[in-house]
Amino acid sequence: MSEEQRVVVTDIQMPFMSMVFFMVKWVIAAIPAMLILTITAALFSAIFGSLVS
Repeated sequence: MSEEQRVVVTDIQMPFMSMVFFMVKWVIAAIPAMLILTITAALFSAIFGSLVS
């Protein structure tokens, strides 16, 4: 039988430069995601905006 075990993380040991590189990669990965969301929002706006007016 599987019992549920809860874990609480209290500290992460990570060098500062590794954290900086991780955050830079995170920002670079967010750019295409924002472009996709912007294009999707523009398409929905064009479709539903033309239906309303």
